[in-house]
Amino acid sequence: MTRRPDIWVVEDDEAIRYVLQRALSRSGYEVQCFETVADVSLALGRATPRAIITDIRLPDADGLSVLDLLQRQGVTVPVIAMTAYSDLDQAVKAFQKGVFDYLPKPFDLDQVISVVARAVAPGSLPADQADESADSQLLGESPAMQEVFRTIGRLSRSDISVLITGETGTGKEVVAQMLHLHSPRSRRPFIALNTAAVPAELLESELFGHERGAFTGAHARREGRFEEAAGGTLFLDEIGDMPLALQTRLLRVLAEGDFYRVGGRDLLTADVRIIAATHQDLAAKVRDGSFREDLYHRLNVIRIALPPLRQRAEDIGLLARRFLHLAARELGLDEKRLRKDTLAIMEKFHWPGNVRQLQNICRQLSVMAPAEVIFPEDLPAEMFSATAGQPADLEWPDELRRWAKAELRAGGEDLVNRAQIEMERVLIECALEQTGGQRIRAAELLGLGRNTLTRKLKQMGDTADGHTMTKSKDDAPPQQLQVVGRT
Repeated sequence: MTRRPDIWVVEDDEAIRYVLQRALSRSGYEVQCFETVADVSLALGRATPRAIITDIRLPDADGLSVLDLLQRQGVTVPVIAMTAYSDLDQAVKAFQKGVFDYLPKPFDLDQVISVVARAVAPGSLPADQADESADSQLLGESPAMQEVFRTIGRLSRSDISVLITGETGTGKEVVAQMLHLHSPRSRRPFIALNTAAVPAELLESELFGHERGAFTGAHARREGRFEEAAGGTLFLDEIGDMPLALQTRLLRVLAEGDFYRVGGRDLLTADVRIIAATHQDLAAKVRDGSFREDLYHRLNVIRIALPPLRQRAEDIGLLARRFLHLAARELGLDEKRLRKDTLAIMEKFHWPGNVRQLQNICRQLSVMAPAEVIFPEDLPAEMFSATAGQPADLEWPDELRRWAKAELRAGGEDLVNRAQIEMERVLIECALEQTGGQRIRAAELLGLGRNTLTRKLKQMGDTADGHTMTKSKDDAPPQQLQVVGRT
């Protein structure tokens, strides 16, 4: 396999160095590690990397001083800063000093790999290096995901604007990457920017770049994301959080196709495809005046709505197996397997964090589950709570939805009548179990008359969901009625 460019990691924590070196090496990079800025200074006299990842707090100096070393030697190398002590001032300082990107600790390894890929290949994500862990999130046999796949296929010859909507963690950036990789612009850069993660005072410069002296701390000209994405795709995540003033400027770029850097006079061409994403209701934001209607229509040419994981429970097993495989390979562990009863619990969970939460739990299980097979008791405690992470009023409708989808896929008919029969059967069974078989009390709980309950039991052959109700003669006292469950 052809090795990719050298990456230097500057970090005094041995554990973090090991994790980064292992993850980057598994992604095909040659990695060299250093503990101090002085070590980097010596190494720069002998070689030049393609990108540097550096902690900001190092034993001998501020990690950002690596930028000064590069400047003194006249070397241009993208520097990715990381720190466990993230705050606004430090982020502003890092960007103004010229870092390529800024990663607060604890970081996600997928994010690190994505940023490095963008750094060493001017933001490009060529088809032959598509991130496997990201691609694995775009799996699914559910009708909703199949429609997403079809939409990506239909857009494969187009560079039209797309708006991706969905809850946090559903995989909006993954879909954006796939839209790019399967488009005429696939060999050009894919640039991603989370507009909610960049301080408002830096966002304009981040998008359009700035000239030297445009503002305090602008010591050199800097290209913005529009220039970095030239000929390719610019993915604007969490577009609903963009300030109104910047929405106006973005609208002009989309309408006119050109822009100025901050403090600049040269008119630049914006040859990019825009893919935007949000977890918010942009139509509602238009109505309350916090999002421009004309920009909304510019972005919402084609819309892809990603379903939450709870609405495609049939995909959970497929995704979990993939994530367990990736976690085992990433962590150097034996691959774990899910028992059927474990998977059944996972399929009923509400997954408020969606696919991202499932991936994190699979990593946790890969480390913490003691055996090769994952038992129900290995799952996190919150999956067994009374609400199981889901609103009570949504639990049974979601179950009904899953049943209906499965029946329709299998060619089932007469769903309303069958569902009504099964609903009554379950409710009657639960009421009889609650009352110890006392029909009068059960009828009261159900809101039925005793004769109505007796008639329904007779219609069901005196069975309810596989339980056999054994009753005495009609004049027998109610407490003699027994509910015998299946074994």
